[in-house]
Amino acid sequence: MAESLKKKTVKGLGWSALDNAARYGMQFVIGIVLARLLSPDDYGLLGLVGIFTVVCTAIVNGGFTTALIRKKDATDNDFNTAFICNLGMSLLLYIVIFVCAPFVADFFNREELIALVRVSSLGLVIGALGMVQQTRLTKRIDFKTQTKITLVATALSGVVGIGMAATGLGVWSLVVQQLVSHSLSTIQLYIYNRWLPRLRFSTKSFRNLFGFGWKMMVSALLDTVWKELYQVIVGKFYSPATLGQYTRGQHYAKLFSQNLTNVVQRVTYPVLSSIQDEPERMVSAYRRIIRTSMFITAVALLFLGAVSEPLIYCMIGPKWHEASTYLPLICVASTLYPLHAINLNMLQVQGRSDLFLNLEIIKKVIALAPLFIGAFVGIMPMLWTNIVVGIMAYFFNSYYSGRLIGYSSWMQLKDIAPSYTLSIAVALSVYFLKWLPLSYWVVLPLQIIVGSVVFFTVCKVFQPSEYKEICEMLKSSQFKRKKK
Repeated sequence: MAESLKKKTVKGLGWSALDNAARYGMQFVIGIVLARLLSPDDYGLLGLVGIFTVVCTAIVNGGFTTALIRKKDATDNDFNTAFICNLGMSLLLYIVIFVCAPFVADFFNREELIALVRVSSLGLVIGALGMVQQTRLTKRIDFKTQTKITLVATALSGVVGIGMAATGLGVWSLVVQQLVSHSLSTIQLYIYNRWLPRLRFSTKSFRNLFGFGWKMMVSALLDTVWKELYQVIVGKFYSPATLGQYTRGQHYAKLFSQNLTNVVQRVTYPVLSSIQDEPERMVSAYRRIIRTSMFITAVALLFLGAVSEPLIYCMIGPKWHEASTYLPLICVASTLYPLHAINLNMLQVQGRSDLFLNLEIIKKVIALAPLFIGAFVGIMPMLWTNIVVGIMAYFFNSYYSGRLIGYSSWMQLKDIAPSYTLSIAVALSVYFLKWLPLSYWVVLPLQIIVGSVVFFTVCKVFQPSEYKEICEMLKSSQFKRKKK
């Protein structure tokens, strides 16, 4: 059974990684083209619009997705009940957003936000139609199908967005791109998934799912609102153009922090839920997950922060220079994201949604500090304070997950220390090259070469266990392909 679980996990990780690489790889390329065609102000307006969509999506989910994945014996009644709740809540919230759109426009002093908010929020209803379908695929660890869906939706919506931007439609090209992506994804989920929802509501299923899920919903809502408040502060106290610069910096950091973590979480949550009653296997699995995740994430993010100026200049042009000043600090803070997410994942697997919620409340109270600093001092001090708050939040998360399964903060720090040491060495080896009297078009390739040489040299000499494990996984997957 252990071998079967391992095979299932490795296969799921492979397809989940491919899914994210395909989606965000294409979005990365499409984003470069769009950023050259559009202005920071356009992206800032999209950032303001996205605040409401992201927050409402957390409410629509209602924690049902997490509850369904965790439940070993989920029935059709459970899935149908979750579908009805998701769809009903999305329609209700869309009506609220539609009515409140003029007040949003007044708050940010941008009249065009009325139409933008009303149209973009349609994605909320479209997404709700496919939530349970995607949950069923995730529960089966079927990321191969999700990858196919992602490829088609991202590619076609990207073509639409670029075409509209090229004709001068500005921020509307970004809004329509997102709606097309949501629509194509939902349609394909119904094509590939043979299950069709029925309008059958079960009070018993609702109580069971919501009993666990409501705490997860409130936790997700707190986390989402807190993250989006940064954009509210920047958009309100500065300008949409400055917000556009800030969100571009965030976007590039998320490519490595949240996306890699999402790959791991999507696969490990359903897999580890099946061994939630075996503490020794749980600890062993989580140690490997944290070590491997941090090995990749820390190196990628600190390297990204070190090359931010030449990278931004070469990719999307000098008009986005301000984003390159925010990116290094965002990258440092983002290295903590996998640690937060994986520790909280432990609480979910153990069914401690109550502790999960309590932790989120405590952390968000502490996290008010950077928001006040952002509003009254400046964006850079806000980002520095966010790093300090992130470190404090990590110790809260790791302390309680350590008490539950015996994987303490000190054990985790010892496990991730080699990854941070290697990451700092790689970042320092390339950071100072930007001051060479050379064009950024020469400096960037030089930084990539030097960083790669330092990384692989250190790995070959010291042979960290994380590096060997990743190499073995890659060799194993290649061997299986050759066998087929």
